[in-house]
Amino acid sequence: MPDLITSGVVFTTPPSLPRGRHDLSREQVTAAQRERMLIAATELLADTGHRGFGVREICSRAAVSRANFYSCFADKDACVSAAYDRFIAVCLERLSKVDSSGDWADCVRGLVTAYLGTLHSDLASARAFQVEMDALGREARGRRRAAIVRLAEFVRDLRERRFPDTAGQVPLSAYLGAIYALRQIASDVLDERDEPELLSLVPELTGWLTRMTEPAPTMEWTR
Repeated sequence: MPDLITSGVVFTTPPSLPRGRHDLSREQVTAAQRERMLIAATELLADTGHRGFGVREICSRAAVSRANFYSCFADKDACVSAAYDRFIAVCLERLSKVDSSGDWADCVRGLVTAYLGTLHSDLASARAFQVEMDALGREARGRRRAAIVRLAEFVRDLRERRFPDTAGQVPLSAYLGAIYALRQIASDVLDERDEPELLSLVPELTGWLTRMTEPAPTMEWTR
């Protein structure tokens, strides 16, 4: 049995569709079936890896027909990619709610806590998209890189809105490095431990991620 997603974090498990005649519209039925397919693909990816399942297993787990599947997705990879896009959207939404009223270290602590907290609250989704996603190939790796750029740009823009005097002083590459480091450390912990204590990483990560994204000191040369 694959690990189960935690409903209400990245995905929400829809109620069972009623048998026989009902008042649900075709759009409501399709939306519920699509959500179940996204959930099934995520759970299977987390449990078996990319090579361990196909469309048949997604349909069986989601209790939908192959015709229903192909009315929503071109293939397995399209389904997994749609689930990954949802995961990134939820991460960005959680980060957007971080209190940025303190100093930069407080902001970084809030961002790291929100990111790791989102992963910790749905370990099946976290393992699927932090650990197993890259095995889908070049297109998936490109999708992952694009997501990291979006996260880095989000953090940069947050800082420059909160601290306008730092605008242009920290290159995007510094934020990219911080996001790559944060993601990889979280991924390793998820891969190595059945019960990862992700939030225990917050204090240490906050310190050096803050330093990574500080403006470089102005060099004064003397003759």
